[in-house]
Amino acid sequence: MSQSSRTSSDAPREPLPEGAVVTLAAVEVPPDLIGSLGAELSDVGDASQAQTAHIPTRDPGRDDHVQVVAARWSVRSEGGGGDPDLDAVRALVDDAAASLGAGETGGPVTSTVLPSSSRPGPNSMLLTDVDSTLIDEEVIDLIARRAGRESEVAAVTEAAMRGELDFAGSLHARVAALEGLPASVFDEVVASVRPSCGAEPLLAEFAAHGWPRAAVSGGFLQVLTPLAARLGLTDHHANTLGVGDGRLTGTVEGDVVDRAAKARFLHDCAAAHGMTAEQVVAVGDGANDIDMVLAAGVGVAFCAHEALETRADLVIRHRSMRLIGWALGL
Repeated sequence: MSQSSRTSSDAPREPLPEGAVVTLAAVEVPPDLIGSLGAELSDVGDASQAQTAHIPTRDPGRDDHVQVVAARWSVRSEGGGGDPDLDAVRALVDDAAASLGAGETGGPVTSTVLPSSSRPGPNSMLLTDVDSTLIDEEVIDLIARRAGRESEVAAVTEAAMRGELDFAGSLHARVAALEGLPASVFDEVVASVRPSCGAEPLLAEFAAHGWPRAAVSGGFLQVLTPLAARLGLTDHHANTLGVGDGRLTGTVEGDVVDRAAKARFLHDCAAAHGMTAEQVVAVGDGANDIDMVLAAGVGVAFCAHEALETRADLVIRHRSMRLIGWALGL
């Protein structure tokens, strides 16, 4: 099959044909590589024409945006009867990604292969972690900054995300450092957080289909609840920080939302919407998200630690949640 590509500042308006979804994205993806990969995919199965777009990404440490070139195809077995040899497809995409990683520009490369059976629809749900996933920041670090304990708390947060520390124990230790802060700190933090690049378009696409959009966090309801209202989430769950006499008590009320609790929320939330876990797309970035990602029909590692990357169905290495929708075939 002949291959062609087109580039736009937004995602294609026409739907991606049925089939496994193949994605390749980097700051620079030469047109000849798109063409050659498309031709190789056509040797393995029936590959669609390439869809390409420039998709904005954002580095949390910078205010400016960087665009990545993203290309995707749908691939079916010859004659349209199901997926082709997906191991062969992955090998082709891995080779293309390796050639980009060795290029002059360097930088991360996102490459994914999603079986046709895993594509969302007709009823699906998005469930996402919050800190450093749905939003750029770690909320507990923002609160700790107000207490002058930011570096101490951030170091514990990072170790917990890598899976080196028990999450519940590390959370109690970090929260203890917040004791005495005025409860007004929540308003300050809510005003300062910003959704990750592409989060709002991804949520809007799920909303347009009438699909639930949920968030679950090892952070705090006092910040997530107003954020959920702002972003139009249908469901959310997080820890509750203790407050007494208008000040933080340095405690967490009730059971900690750890990795097991996140997985339970996935099942409970899906059931509440008449769905199964197989219909959920779950997005996370750290070890605390592993159980949730494994439980979902499609588990996504978003700019994630290796502990999660190795267990996810899709690995997105650029900080744009729009690439999640792209890799899902939306």
